[in-house]
Amino acid sequence: MANWEKPQTDQELLIMRPTELANSSEGPEVDMRGEWWAWYTVDIAQPRSGLLPMAESTKLLGVRVVLITAYCLIILLGLVGNSLVIHMIVRYRHMRTVTNFFIANLALADLMVDTLCLPFTLVYTLLDEWKLGATLCHLVPYAQALSVHVSTLTLTVIALDRHRCIVFHMESRISPRASGAVIAITWLVAAVLAAPLAIFREHKVVELPLIDVRIVVCSEKWPNGNSQDGTIYSVSMSLLQYVLPLAIISYAYIRIWVKLKNHISPCAKGSGHCRRRNTTKMLVMVVVVFAVCWLPFHLFQLLSDLDKRLFDFTEYKLLYSIFHVVAMCSTFANPFLYGWMNKNYRNGFITFFRCRDGPAPQIEHCRSPRPMGHTRPSPIEVQERNVANCSGAQQPTAATI
Repeated sequence: MANWEKPQTDQELLIMRPTELANSSEGPEVDMRGEWWAWYTVDIAQPRSGLLPMAESTKLLGVRVVLITAYCLIILLGLVGNSLVIHMIVRYRHMRTVTNFFIANLALADLMVDTLCLPFTLVYTLLDEWKLGATLCHLVPYAQALSVHVSTLTLTVIALDRHRCIVFHMESRISPRASGAVIAITWLVAAVLAAPLAIFREHKVVELPLIDVRIVVCSEKWPNGNSQDGTIYSVSMSLLQYVLPLAIISYAYIRIWVKLKNHISPCAKGSGHCRRRNTTKMLVMVVVVFAVCWLPFHLFQLLSDLDKRLFDFTEYKLLYSIFHVVAMCSTFANPFLYGWMNKNYRNGFITFFRCRDGPAPQIEHCRSPRPMGHTRPSPIEVQERNVANCSGAQQPTAATI
C-alpha cells in the first residue's frame, strides 16, 4: 500500500460505501445498513499510474470459487438431509411423536432457507447489484428472518415441553393435534416478527451522476427516512430471536439435566430414564450447534448497528459473507446430529439409502442374533425381560424418541 500512487480523479477506482451511495442518489435517504442485499461496490477504471490498490476480496476469483462451493454444499446437504427427516416422520407411523413433529418443523424452516434464501444470496453476493426483481427483494430477507424465528421458537417449545414432562413427571404429553396448533402459532408469531423486513423495503434504481452509473438497489426504507428505526428493530430482533430463547432453553435443559442426573431408580435407568437422557443429549446438541453457528453473525450485526464506522472497513462484505456461511451451516447440521445420536433416525437413514422397504431395522436384534436351533435366550432378551419385569418400567422401542 505504501507504493500505491493516488489515482487521478477522472480515472479513479471508486469503492462506494453504503452511506456514500445513499448520499449520491436522488430522493429520500436510503437505509443501507450492513446487509448482504444492501452492499454495492462499483469498479470504474484503472488508475492512470497503472498501479492498482488492493481490491475488495470478494472480487477475487479464488474467493468467489470458495463462496460458490460453500453455498452450493450447504444447499445440497440441507435439501437432502432435511427432506429425509421429513420423509421418515411422514412415512413411518411409529416416528409420528410430538417431539418428532417439532423436529419436522425445524427441518421445514431449514428447507425454506435452502430454497428461498441461499441461492439468491449467492447470486447477489457475486453480482453486487439486485437483478432479481421487486418481489424477491421483499421476499428473500423476509423468508430468512421468518425461518430463523421459527427455528428459535420451535427449539424453545421443545425445551419447555421436555421440561414439563421430565421435571414435573407429566407423562401425558401434549397430543399430536395440540402440537399442530403450537406449530401453527409458532409460524404466525414468526411471520409477525419478520414482517417489517418485507414491509419497510424499497426496490429502486440509484443514479450516481458523478460517475454516470445506475444500479438497482434493494434496501431497507423505514418511515420518515429514519435509519434509527432500523437499528432499534435489528437490536430488538437479536434479543428476541437469539438471546432470550437461548436463555429460556438453557434454563430448561439445566433443570432437566439435574433431574435426570439425580434419578437413582435402577429400574428406570434401564429403560425410560436412559432413553430420555439420550434424547435430551441429542436435543441439547441441536441447540448448541444452532447457538454456535449464529453467534458470530449476530455479534457482527450488532456491532454494525452500534458503530456505523464498521461499514468503512474494506473487507466488510467478505466478513459478512463468512459469518453468513457459518450461520447457514445450522440448516444442514441437524440431520447429521439425528443420525449420529439417535438410533431411530440412524436406522431410517440406513434403510432409505439401502433402498429397503419396511420399518427401520432394530439394532438390538442385529447385534446379538440367536444361532439356528439354539433354545437358550440371548443376553439381549434376558435384559429386556428383566427390564419389563420392573414395576413402572417401559421397554424402549423404535417408536420412541
